[in-house]
Amino acid sequence: MTTTRTPRATAPKPDEVLADIADMLRNLLADAGLDDAEIDRDTTFHDDLELESIDLVTLSGALRERYGDRVNFATFIAELELDEIIALTVGELVDHVVGSLRATERS
Repeated sequence: MTTTRTPRATAPKPDEVLADIADMLRNLLADAGLDDAEIDRDTTFHDDLELESIDLVTLSGALRERYGDRVNFATFIAELELDEIIALTVGELVDHVVGSLRATERS
């Protein structure tokens, strides 16, 4: 079940963003029967969750729905080298989201 939330005006705390992203990933993984997967900051998208590029596109849409245009996942991924994308952790994405939200909060 996907929950649509209104984007916040202020930046949430990292643990709140982690919980949001973990929920998004569990929804994404539900079709594969992995909706109870343990997801923490060290979880990798490639090795642990076995996400494919289409899954990252879906995650990008979920991030946009949750946080609006303040978080641009496509730009974040585009700035990474292939080996960095393969090794990307949930914690790195959390840090990017929090940083993006804080940056727009200051603007």
